[in-house]
Amino acid sequence: MNFDFALVLVVLTLVAGIGWFIDKVWFAQDRQDRVDAAVAAAPEALTEEQQVAIENLPVWADLSRSMFPVLAFVLVLRSFIVEPFQIPSGSMIPTLKIGDFILVNKFSYGLRLPVINTKIVPLGEPQRGDVVVFKYPNDPSINYIKRLVGLPGDVIAYRNKTVYVNGMIQQQEFIANLPPDNLVSENLTGIEHQIYITPTRGGVEGEWTVPAGKYFVMGDNRDNSNDSRYWGFVPDSLMVGKAFAVWMHWTDFFSLPDVTAARLIK
Repeated sequence: MNFDFALVLVVLTLVAGIGWFIDKVWFAQDRQDRVDAAVAAAPEALTEEQQVAIENLPVWADLSRSMFPVLAFVLVLRSFIVEPFQIPSGSMIPTLKIGDFILVNKFSYGLRLPVINTKIVPLGEPQRGDVVVFKYPNDPSINYIKRLVGLPGDVIAYRNKTVYVNGMIQQQEFIANLPPDNLVSENLTGIEHQIYITPTRGGVEGEWTVPAGKYFVMGDNRDNSNDSRYWGFVPDSLMVGKAFAVWMHWTDFFSLPDVTAARLIK
């Protein structure tokens, strides 16, 4: 079962906010009146501990009052500004490695409501060459990360391990042989990045016309990526944001996090 952290965060923030509101409107003033009356009647100043005892703040009100601002801040930050993700697979090697922790810009492609992902403020559109995070069309509870190759209306072809965009071959330059793969530099209509190609492995070839409101994506580890060549296009409604930086690498629980791996994503 996939853990929907966004839904849990929204629910916790809503519960804490309701608790804070109820306490603020109906109970907070009564507590303050008791404290003020005790202070006025006391022959000498009350200690802070005495005032706390007189106020008798319920646990639920204390938790709501302390947690609501924190939860609301995290919700806004994560939903509209930047969200962290961990890379679980090798489909984006060499650009991203298994264990990389990345940051995703949540407003590059417009502000979206958390959980339902509905766009409420259009601020920008995905661009060819972007490394994008999106909800997997066949199971939206899973987040995928790939490189955006085709925009709405584009004709994308993949032949002999080479990408064609609207009939134009996307130039490749051999860098090194790293058996069983070749490290290659690809120029995707002006966006240069490195990819892995496995000469001995076959894969899906074909030509696809990208429908309106959808995108064609591929992994940089071309022969080890489950992407649009296999399951189709990504609707704009499933876009999450643009990955722009790696802030840490952590291979597994038994290793130390490596912050020296921090870098911008090309």
